[in-house]
Amino acid sequence: MEPEKRTVYSQPSWILQSDSVEVCLTQLGGMMAPVTFYRNSSKPIQPYYISPWQEEDYLPDDPVLVPLRGDFFCMPFGASNAYRGEDHDVHGEPATESWNPIALESSNGLLSFEAQMPTTERPGTVTKRLFLKDGENVVYTQHELSGYSGKMSLGHHATLDPARDEGGMLIATSPIQLGVTRPNPPYYNHGGEYASLANEATFTRLSKVPTVWKHEPYVDCTRFPQREGYCDILAIYAKQPSGGKATTAGKSKGAAPPKPAWTAATFPKRNFLWFALKDPRTLPATVFWMENFGRHAAPWSGRNCCIGLEDVCGYIAEGLVPSTKKNVASEAGLTTSVTLSPKRPHTINYIQGVVAVPAAFDRVKSVSFSEGRVSFRSESGKTAEAAIQWSFLFNDSLL
Repeated sequence: MEPEKRTVYSQPSWILQSDSVEVCLTQLGGMMAPVTFYRNSSKPIQPYYISPWQEEDYLPDDPVLVPLRGDFFCMPFGASNAYRGEDHDVHGEPATESWNPIALESSNGLLSFEAQMPTTERPGTVTKRLFLKDGENVVYTQHELSGYSGKMSLGHHATLDPARDEGGMLIATSPIQLGVTRPNPPYYNHGGEYASLANEATFTRLSKVPTVWKHEPYVDCTRFPQREGYCDILAIYAKQPSGGKATTAGKSKGAAPPKPAWTAATFPKRNFLWFALKDPRTLPATVFWMENFGRHAAPWSGRNCCIGLEDVCGYIAEGLVPSTKKNVASEAGLTTSVTLSPKRPHTINYIQGVVAVPAAFDRVKSVSFSEGRVSFRSESGKTAEAAIQWSFLFNDSLL
């Protein structure tokens, strides 16, 4: 089968559909947006951000900004860095170069799409696979890295549109082992970008993150948008299951699989939550990129409000070099890079989706997992449940 092709917000894209979800995947950068969940209902939901310059006659200097939208895979994740003769653009070739379609198949209610990219800055091949199951408002993603060697930072860059509803979106995560704020530029502004969080400060609660202000030394980062006029970045590292650090391919053999780590963002005014599930050994960190009209250089021009909830293996968003050196997280025993080997592929499985929630459902308090289902419970005591094949994170299976 050949995927449908369509130009969406200026970018040639492949269109993938189940009975519940439509995904627009850009050929350039493999970026996933818009994604329409509950697509055949009376209230379809599109949670992802799309940059406002897409319909403008402007080409950003930074190639990752050209198609910037939704979720995409980064390798290396973070700022550009020269590393042992390599010179990577911000977020690497998978986020900035063109993908080659390989296969589209649909059978027994499961749609699968595969694309590949041979990379040149570090030789190897990335294979991207997306899966949609009928009856589920979920996107299952797999990236397989073959032929690579050496250390690497990598991960997903899911970016949401908060819609600036009154009260904002409410964010919760599975238990945190460590949080770290970004190393900030001098005077907390540089090139028209303004930061409000303290410089490379550690914390253990998202509701109490250190700032640069004496009058307000801590802020609550479980609600967004906040602090208009600032662009802030932090990372939280998930508590690891017994057995600890990142695995080669995130697989569990023999014993029952561990439970996923999770992030959930509730949109209470629109009665849904967005979620992401991961194996915390493979993607230990979640980077929060809180862009609230805080960047004034082009093409941002002080007009962007979005939030990245980005599951990665890296040191905040500092790039390949800081992720492979000693840093605040690695000194706390946390993994900030993977070591790739040409002898075996490295696989990253990931799950994102949307769940409709009842009225008065607020911030997620807990998440429970049963076979093929996930239940979200809010601080207000409301519950929402959905069919999600979460074991895919550990065994690749969607049967």
